[in-house]
Amino acid sequence: MENYGAWCMLGCVARRAVVPAELMGGPFTLDEAVCAGLTPKQLRGTSWRRVGRCTYVWAGLTDSPGHALAAIHRRMPAGAAFSGRTAGWLHGLDLSPCDPVEVTIPAAAGVTALATVSVRRSELEADEVVERRGLPVTSALRTAIDLGRWLPLIDAVVAVDMALQKRLIALAELAARVATHPRCRGIGQLRQVVELAEPAAESPMETRLRLLLVLAGLPRPRAQVSLYDERSRFLGRPDLLYPLERLGIEYDGGTHRDRLIEDDRRQNRLTNAGYRLLRFTAADVVGTPHKVVDQVREALSLCRWAPDESAPARPLP
Repeated sequence: MENYGAWCMLGCVARRAVVPAELMGGPFTLDEAVCAGLTPKQLRGTSWRRVGRCTYVWAGLTDSPGHALAAIHRRMPAGAAFSGRTAGWLHGLDLSPCDPVEVTIPAAAGVTALATVSVRRSELEADEVVERRGLPVTSALRTAIDLGRWLPLIDAVVAVDMALQKRLIALAELAARVATHPRCRGIGQLRQVVELAEPAAESPMETRLRLLLVLAGLPRPRAQVSLYDERSRFLGRPDLLYPLERLGIEYDGGTHRDRLIEDDRRQNRLTNAGYRLLRFTAADVVGTPHKVVDQVREALSLCRWAPDESAPARPLP
């Protein structure tokens, strides 16, 4: 009986899947698997996960967009690079990298399509391709240009604001591109994106709130202006500010108790200094945008009065 138990244990060990060390780090092809000693039948087991055509990854690796991109990279022709939202994600922007995966392929490459990939054919200069996470990707400037041209306007400004906030690009670089490429496809929208972009924006929803107001015809507010009283004591820094009307506007995305306490204290300081403060959430901006515009428009009309010299507050130059 003891021998029977030992044989069962040996059988389990014999049937345990063998995972070659060279296949544990990332995606690999069928040919590479065969060279490592695996068979196509073994690759259909639970130890492996298919991530592309004839491309697999060890199931023990945490699933991530990086594995899918690495698998696609193996099928890309020379000179091609990840671009668009995929490139934005690789540069660290909060964009979806695989919905779909976007790749730019030079016309001379002779490849017209890649399965499961959105392909754009365009020439890429040598300085427009860099490496991120071991993958070829359009440079931060070229990525911002492409996003500014091809995404819907609001999404384009959101993406460019993120790149500006992270200092991946400078607004002057985008403006120069508009000036030097007046006939480039999509240049009209890129020009509008440059006009609407705001390097001081600190979150995508803040950008969407600002655009909601501006595209509705309201004056453009200033972003992230630090306010001080006459004794140079810090009062607060509203997300958006109409300085002449002394109206601050904030996107409220926080729920932590400590954050709410500080928000209340800041609001009290601004109110005591003669400012009004409107606060909106994602439900307001996305769900009832017309109400947001109406409330800000009404507040602007009510706030058009001469500043109270007895309670001065000044923005930091």
